[in-house]
Amino acid sequence: MDEFRAARSPHALQATVLWLWIVSWIAAGIASYLKAFFLGLALLVAAPAAADPITYEMVTVADKNNTDDRTGYGSVAYDYKIGTYDVTIGQYAAFLNAAAATDTYSLYNSSMGSDGNIKGIQQNGSSGSYFYSVIGSADRPITYVSWFDAARFANWMTNGQGNGSTETGAYTLNGVTSGDAVAVNPGAAFSIPTQNEWYKAAYYSPTLNSGTGGYYNYATQSNTAPGNIVGGTVNQANSVVGGVFSVTQSSSYSVSQNYLTDVGAFTGSGSFYGTFDQSGDVFQWNDLDGQPGSTRGLRGGSWGYYVSTDTSSAQFAVVAPSTESGSVGFRLAGPVVPEPSTYALACAGLACWGWQIFRFRRAR
Repeated sequence: MDEFRAARSPHALQATVLWLWIVSWIAAGIASYLKAFFLGLALLVAAPAAADPITYEMVTVADKNNTDDRTGYGSVAYDYKIGTYDVTIGQYAAFLNAAAATDTYSLYNSSMGSDGNIKGIQQNGSSGSYFYSVIGSADRPITYVSWFDAARFANWMTNGQGNGSTETGAYTLNGVTSGDAVAVNPGAAFSIPTQNEWYKAAYYSPTLNSGTGGYYNYATQSNTAPGNIVGGTVNQANSVVGGVFSVTQSSSYSVSQNYLTDVGAFTGSGSFYGTFDQSGDVFQWNDLDGQPGSTRGLRGGSWGYYVSTDTSSAQFAVVAPSTESGSVGFRLAGPVVPEPSTYALACAGLACWGWQIFRFRRAR
């Protein structure tokens, strides 16, 4: 019996040492995990609450290589995306709260909070700790934005929102707030649409002319000037009809009346591709032909302009990029991101399977 015990004792000792090592390794792992967990929890509690990222809805504009309209605009050689709606007061307020605590680049215009016809954002606090609150409906379009403001919003969106830069990304601005507009950088996820991109999304339909494609006069899929009754009736827009404002249905003008409508309020009056308010509510910036220059374009008409002329495809304006007005807002465009092909997905699956086999063999 003593010989048996003597023969067994080295193995028993090794087993005991191994067991103690395993237990200590597990305990150390649990302690490390708990330490990391509680440290992360403490940091989470101590950190200020981050704003939720905004969602910017876009539609795909397909039917590439379409021909120009009789106006000379509308042909686009590629598929792309464009905002379903104008950028809203709520979305721009989120941008200001993320990027304009000091407001170095004058992203906020005081008229956003004081012009009774369009007001929607109030600036609070002092420089270095400015914060911004919404007045009234957050779903109305933002106004009093220059092309430079819109370009910085596009940069911020391209850079993932949050603490994303406003100076590079879609446009390389480097602090400039006036003068010439610059061209969009290749590969930008968001940008200001070119005039052709904006025009096609508003007026083109591939179903017109027996399926060969063509253009409507208005962005409501109509060749007849829209009415201005808010709701689901077809061919309506926020513009002046017969001297009557859309929101009030009155010809009387008031300095304290907000004349903006929520984006998409005219639910029966979208374009073929599903955009809304490209006729009426506010004019929108476009990048003309996309080249650098001292001017940029405006299209679409506005709440204070006559529907029969200013909202039609024939009307546009060319202005300085620094222009700001209670009738001017913007929407964004972007590239179409290809869906993963079946072949690519199959290759990815085979790669994952091969990696698992490799790991299994190494473990053996």
